[in-house]
Amino acid sequence: MSLLTDEQVMLRDSARGWVKANAPVGAFRKMRDGGNPKGFDDATFKAIAGMGWTGVVIPEAHGGSEFGYRSIGVVLEELGRNVVAAPLIGSAVGAASALALGGTKAQKRDWLPKIADGTAIGALAVDEGPRHAPDRIALAATPKGGGYALSGGKTFVMEGMAADMFVVAARTGGKAGDGTGVTLFLMPAGARGLSRKRRELMDSRGYADLTFGDVEVGADAVIGKAGEGKALLDKVLDRTTAAVAAEQMGLAQQAFETTIDYMKTRVQFGQLIGSFQALQHRAAYLFTALQLARPTIDAALQAIDEDAPDVSELVSLAKATANDVVNYATREMIQLHGGIGMTDAHDAGFYIKRARVLEAAFGNSAYHRERYARLIGA
Repeated sequence: MSLLTDEQVMLRDSARGWVKANAPVGAFRKMRDGGNPKGFDDATFKAIAGMGWTGVVIPEAHGGSEFGYRSIGVVLEELGRNVVAAPLIGSAVGAASALALGGTKAQKRDWLPKIADGTAIGALAVDEGPRHAPDRIALAATPKGGGYALSGGKTFVMEGMAADMFVVAARTGGKAGDGTGVTLFLMPAGARGLSRKRRELMDSRGYADLTFGDVEVGADAVIGKAGEGKALLDKVLDRTTAAVAAEQMGLAQQAFETTIDYMKTRVQFGQLIGSFQALQHRAAYLFTALQLARPTIDAALQAIDEDAPDVSELVSLAKATANDVVNYATREMIQLHGGIGMTDAHDAGFYIKRARVLEAAFGNSAYHRERYARLIGA
């Protein structure tokens, strides 16, 4: 496991202090109860952008700090501890990475500074069915008038209700399942023929389903090279997936700590439940699982920063591990809190709901285990 630099330690401590003081879980509850379709509070996001967290992976030349993916992982873990709702993963990591890695000078100039300062939100539009399947892209982009016309749909688009622009994966050649023929497009949310509908998930964030009705874009909307976007898409998804794993680590860690605190105060049969050996064993097992998960996530984020040759393998290992540990930690949080953990009045429900959505986001455990095995030639 790589150690945090002094700057990353300062970033972590700053993020932790801000989250505790300004974004308690109660703030998320208030946002949820208010029915905000964007899935986050504008004032909270404005404060996050003001601290520079929206520009952590964006190059300095385009308004960011270029602090790296390990650093944005530090921030996301702290936000995950209090289930803070903010469009960082879809916008400041996903869309920003696509533009930074493959965007034209004009695309970077027009959008990266806005994403960095929080005045614009981007989103990745990749999946088209109930499961993450980037190899099965079928959304058609056919040549038209020197550009392209897109027809089809995308679903479960993270930050889709708030997005000002989308990075859309479409097919300009071949058929679903082919390794070639995929092209990434930059598309403003107000493009004619593009519509979106809120997809309500249990974590109360702003997901959307998109419908493309012969949406016309120019050739200058292509990110990277037409028909050769699969490699770029894989890099973008690796970065976004690692960011999800970092938030999952925060969720799991806080679920564990909250549960331990409860075990130290809850009295049953005249004794603190933390004194029961069976429950101590469960807590010890969860602690061990957390210690094993953290290095896999750290390694994936560090590999991205170092442009290591095994980034994809490490990302899939990290996501599969994070999926498992956040599933276990949030289930234990519910069970060890007993009846109160089942009620909406307790915060435990927010953790397990967010955990379940992130487990499926950008690939569940089965997907990433199969991918990992394939990548290492097993």
